[in-house]
Amino acid sequence: MNHVNQTVIITGAANGIGAELARTYATHGANVVLADIDQMTGDELVQQIEEDGGTAYFYHLDIQHEKDVQLLIEKAIEHTGRIDIVINNAGIMIRKPLLELSLEEWDRVHHTNLRSIFLTTKAATPYLKQSKSGGRIVNLASTRAFMSEPHTESYASTKGGIFALTHALAVSLGEDGILVNAIAPGWIETGDYQELSPEDHSQHPAGRVGKPSDVARAALYLTHPDNDFLTGETLVLDGGMTRKMIYEE
Repeated sequence: MNHVNQTVIITGAANGIGAELARTYATHGANVVLADIDQMTGDELVQQIEEDGGTAYFYHLDIQHEKDVQLLIEKAIEHTGRIDIVINNAGIMIRKPLLELSLEEWDRVHHTNLRSIFLTTKAATPYLKQSKSGGRIVNLASTRAFMSEPHTESYASTKGGIFALTHALAVSLGEDGILVNAIAPGWIETGDYQELSPEDHSQHPAGRVGKPSDVARAALYLTHPDNDFLTGETLVLDGGMTRKMIYEE
């Protein structure tokens, strides 16, 4: 319970990894501020957290819009009076061949995945500087920052940008006591884990496909008050998959 009474803002919090992050931090005593474009699912998640004894607030926004982000920070302060941790999790993928991908689609992916981190971090930093335990920022990147599949140019470029932005922010904000790190997940199954095949698991050196709870535990480590040294790093969380040499047989 090392996050008791801390305020944690999580973007893209209504589903998948974001929802697991919200539940986990609430379980550890934090006041969780959920931000997402999915109003219905976000409200349901807040209700679940409160029924389990946690404290959570939901704010509906489009993370692409600066005004929405500014209002999110204002609401977090209005409800809890502080901001200690920001987890930039919002992200989308549009998978299309390069010649079919429109500029509008490219911009939507970049605004949602990368520009949103700039907006959220800029708006939250004045309050993170005041955190008694030291402000913490965790950005969700991806192993797609380092390796690619076809037709993922817009997505991969944002994740590579997050890798670079993370270490740039760490250097700039270090003097304010704010630590900035990223998590680069590999295959994290957010659907029916029981439907995965033995082959799905065996291709990972760790012996299994990742779960959202793996990401949540990594975030807890990076934002733990005892972590007062690790910053500017991107933690690759993929069960060793990107380290495995694969040859076609």
